[in-house]
This record gives sequence, structure tokens and C-alpha cells, in this order.
Amino acid sequence: MKNHGVIAALAALIWFTAPVVSNAAEPTPPAEQEKKAEDKQEKPKPEPKLWTSRHQIRIGGKAIDYEATTGTLLMKDEKDEPIALFGFTAYVRQGQDARTRPIVFAYNGGPGSASAWLHMGILGPRRAVLEDLSSNTRGPFKVVDNEFSFLDRADLVLIDPVGTGFSRAVGKAEGKQFWGVDNDIKSVSDFIVRYLGEYRRWASPKFVLGESYGGIRTGGVTYDLLTRHNVALNGIILVSPYLDFVSGTAGLNTDAGDANFLSTYASTAWYHKVLNPQPPELQPFLREVEQWIEAVYLPVLYKGARATAEERQRALEGLARYTGVSAAYWDAANLRMDENHFLQELMRAQGKTIGRIDSRFAGGMPSRISEATAFDPYASAVAPAVVATYNAYVRDELNVVSDQKYELSAGLYKDWDVSHVQPDTNGQKVPYANVLPDISYAMTMNPKMKVLVQSGYFDLACPYGTVKHAIDHLNITPELRRNVHIEFYEAGHMMYVHPGSMARFSEHIKTFIDQNAK
Repeated sequence: MKNHGVIAALAALIWFTAPVVSNAAEPTPPAEQEKKAEDKQEKPKPEPKLWTSRHQIRIGGKAIDYEATTGTLLMKDEKDEPIALFGFTAYVRQGQDARTRPIVFAYNGGPGSASAWLHMGILGPRRAVLEDLSSNTRGPFKVVDNEFSFLDRADLVLIDPVGTGFSRAVGKAEGKQFWGVDNDIKSVSDFIVRYLGEYRRWASPKFVLGESYGGIRTGGVTYDLLTRHNVALNGIILVSPYLDFVSGTAGLNTDAGDANFLSTYASTAWYHKVLNPQPPELQPFLREVEQWIEAVYLPVLYKGARATAEERQRALEGLARYTGVSAAYWDAANLRMDENHFLQELMRAQGKTIGRIDSRFAGGMPSRISEATAFDPYASAVAPAVVATYNAYVRDELNVVSDQKYELSAGLYKDWDVSHVQPDTNGQKVPYANVLPDISYAMTMNPKMKVLVQSGYFDLACPYGTVKHAIDHLNITPELRRNVHIEFYEAGHMMYVHPGSMARFSEHIKTFIDQNAK
């Protein structure tokens, strides 16, 4: 997701000539005749499929009757031509007035991740049983009623963007038409608008929740819905959000990007007890690290070669003290390090590599000389259970009948167009997306919209330092800044798999919905 090269393809056209031996037309070979006949036949029109079922769950001691709808909506372009079958699962509480009942549209990120992570992790009425800090890799895998679901407060629509889940491009469209920052924003906005019309939810209080790269998507969708469709949101929920490619990425030789990761390097080292001396408590330690970053580390990065030997040495000593990685390694790295090098180096001597998605997790290190992690101990510990429980759940309980593979992580980031047209660039694309202007404009145009941000201290995919930096750089008035609320958790990117954070995560969202649905 960091560097995407442009691949140029060259095509050679070779002409062969031969003497004309006859003026008579040559007969068309049978195989070619069959192909032409097939081409003349109309391809079957893509048909959306829906599966509906009724269920009940108890939340807070109260019975909640709800209807689940899983399937696809057929999306069309401006010419009324089919372009995608867009997959979703909706949970709608029965006996409610749709005009006042809040609705939340939610998705994961990637780009290329389906919504099963959120679906089976915390948002759906049924969730996977995931054992924290353990390998959830051996069945039988279990699904239980989700006491942390917010279905007692709002309806839920989980979205799988094109190329993920069961969503696919159809007709003459190709997947790559959807795989880019702006195309993705447009297609998700269009789906939300289509759903509002199809299921008569125009009057409902509306919220959008996006996780990880879903932050980029949500920033763009919020502005796109407002300006292109006149759809104003009551609120957006940014879970471990990625909002700016530059300040949110380490290893690009940018001061903000490299500095924003350091506090999570520190929290990770603290968690694994590799610091000397080892601070007794996390929060006072992180406040000390944050102050040091601003006072010492960032100024040295900014000065570059102009930094004195004393300033550089002071920075190296602090880096070793706060991250658990030697000053010699930091010196060889020229004071800058991306998360992959850090995760591999931190506990190399013990033969362990650390999780990127959740740095509380650690795994074996097959190669002790590698400078980059070959796998994520968190993902390998959790993904098998998510895949198994989701596929069993939708088929056994939601009655989905399909031979199509559910794409959990499609790897679309490899072909993703990361450029973006910001609201203030006069239609010109910025090479690396930053949706802070989108959110700033949307909040200014819709001053009643509120923002909830949720971030984990052990997240090295979207470190909390990158999240704080992004929110601090929203170009909004002090009055509008009161519309933004941030919650932090002593957990990782998917903080909701941490037992100590699940209830807090759920209560923060419920409170946010309650406060902003009227």
C-alpha cells in the first residue's frame, strides 16, 4: 500500500503478406463459425440474489427481533448498463419506524478486505469466539450471540466493496474500474444511495462506520454523499482509521510519517517488556514519549544533515531507551524505520517476530536474518476462525446458497490507484490520497455531523500517533472541533477482539448513536 509503480506495456503489430492465389472467398473454419455464433448470442443478464431470514437476540436482557437480508444489489452506470453485483448483509429490527430508526453502513478496509472482520468480530448479532493472544486455528470454531451488538440502537448494513466478499463486476465492467481511491468512493456512495431507495430508508438518521483503509473511504464517501447526492450524515465512526497516505505511513522518508509511528514502537516494546529500565505503567510512559518526540526527535528529523553530532546522539539515545531497538541499529537506519523492520528487529534475539495488526501478538521467526516480516502473527492467529465462522454462519443460519468464494482479503491494494481528487484541488489529482480536506469540507458544510474516532495503542497498521496527527490537522473551526471525539484502547487495530476493550468499544458506539440520532 506504500509504493505503486506505473507499468507501461508495449504492443508490437506484425503484418504478414502472402501472394494472392485465388479471388474466391475462403470458407470459414467450423471452430470460427461456432465462436461467431456464440458472440451473437446475448449473455445472460446478471441477476441479484437475496436471502432473507428472521431471528431473535437478547441484548441487555431485552429480546430483539430482527430480519437478516444477505445478497447483492445490481448496480448500473449512467447509461443504465449493469456494472456490479454489490454484496451486503443487512440487519433490521422489526416493529420499528424506519423514519426515526438509525441505520449504520459499515465496512472494513484493505483496500481489498471484506466486511467479515467487523461482521464476525463485533458488529453482527452473531460473532465468532476468538481467544485473545492465541492461535485460533483449530476447529471446531464457534459462533455465539453477540451481546455487544448495537441492534438495540440501530439497524446495520455491512458492505463488501467490488472485488471483496461476494461482490463482483458484471456486464462489460471490469474489477479494475472500481479499484482506486476515487472509484471506490463513488461506487460505495452509489450503493448507499441505492440501498436507501430500495429499502425506503431516506428519512432515517444515517451513520457510516469504516475501519482501517475504511477511513480513507469514509472521508471520501462523507463528502461525496453530501455533494453528489445531497445525503447528509448524522455521524461517522472511524475505527483505527487510515486517513492520509503520507503522514500515516512510515518509511517514505517524511518527518511526520516516521515520527507518528514512534509512540506505538514504544508501547509495543513496553508490552513485551524489552525496555531497560521497564516503566511500570503504560500511560505515563507514553506521555513522556510523546513529549520527547516533539521536543527532540522531530527537530532532528527536520534538520537532517544540519543536526549537530550532539543532537543526533541525543536522539539515538532516546530511540534506544524508548523503543528497545539498539542505538546502533537506529544509527544504521539513519534515525528512520518502518514498522516491518521494527517488528522484525525488536525481539530478533529471542527468535520472535511481532504482529503488525496487533503488536501484542508474537510468533516464531523462521528467518533470523530477514529485515522484513514475512507474516503477521495476529492475522495468522485470527483469520482462519473468521473465515470458517463467516462461511458456516451465512450458509447455515442466513441460508445463503452460493458456490462463489467469499473473498476475505483480495489483495486489491497491489493494483490500487492511490491518487485522489481533493475538494480543494480544482479537479487535479493528488498522487497520494489525503481525505482530511474531504472531512473538513463535509463538517463545514454539515456542521451538525459528529465524528467518533477509535484507536488502539498496539496498532502498527494505523498507529494512534498517525490518527492523532490527522485529527489535529483537520482544517475546521474550534467550534467544529467539538464535534470530534477520540477514544483509545489498550489493544490493537481490531481492538474489539481484546476482551477488555469489547464492551467499551460497543458502549462508545451506542452512546455516539444515541446522542446524534435525533
